[in-house]
Amino acid sequence: MIKHVGRHGDRKVAILFREVPGEEHMALVVYPDVLPKSFHDSIMRTIESTEGQNAEVFGDVLFRTLLPDGRRALETLHKEGMIKRVQASQIIVTPNAKTNIRLDELNKAINEMSSGDVARQKMEDLDANRGLNKSPRNQERQEKSIPVNDSTPSPTTASVLTDGFIARERLAQAERMELEAAGLAAEATRLKEEAYSLDATLKPKKPRVRKVKQNESTQ
Repeated sequence: MIKHVGRHGDRKVAILFREVPGEEHMALVVYPDVLPKSFHDSIMRTIESTEGQNAEVFGDVLFRTLLPDGRRALETLHKEGMIKRVQASQIIVTPNAKTNIRLDELNKAINEMSSGDVARQKMEDLDANRGLNKSPRNQERQEKSIPVNDSTPSPTTASVLTDGFIARERLAQAERMELEAAGLAAEATRLKEEAYSLDATLKPKKPRVRKVKQNESTQ
């Protein structure tokens, strides 16, 4: 199954941020089907890419992604008012072929994963017992129970992604990149040392420094 994709009622959504800082019950999404074709194709291609599927937060990938016209995808969606804030409990995601789960439940399970086996068991129980049944009758009942704003999102709608939010995301991404760079540098040093231990001739020799005689220095 494809990550970062869900449904808000009968409408497809691309989930940019599963949670909004300070408002964890809310998520930031875009409705791909109402985006301009160039936006739609670029975003869906990015979601389906290896980088998109490996990302924990899809918005981080969009921050680095360029649209066909050269603009940054996340900033452009923000400036054009295409990012919408939706209650996580109203979004249905499909983590596997047999299970439908509300995004708020999935968020809770993911956030508790760090607590160990208890949380992992809870995730398994969620998939097995608390996932939303996919039968047509149950799906219809679920969609009827989810209040959805029927108005089509338009680029004129006020954006919910603030400049401060973008700034914090940039800073967090920069810090992650710095940590990754430090890790890569340490790994490179380790590999070099291993190579030198296997073959000492590979180790660069220190340049010889020519000593200047006293009488030469006074000339």
